[in-house]
Amino acid sequence: MTGVARLRRLWERAKLRRPCGDEGMSTAEYAMGTLAAVALAAVLYKVVTSGAVSAQLQGLVERALRAPF
Repeated sequence: MTGVARLRRLWERAKLRRPCGDEGMSTAEYAMGTLAAVALAAVLYKVVTSGAVSAQLQGLVERALRAPF
């Protein structure tokens, strides 16, 4: 059996094992996923722009700029 024939047979077997139900996400699932991503981004933005984290990030950048080469 050639390599191409073997791959074709494996592909046909894989197609038979695939579930026949809905594939992909529906519009409602996309909306919920988008909403969750936006909520996570908002929380991360609030954390990064908070006073303590902002001061730490500024100190880190200043130390990096003063590092000897």
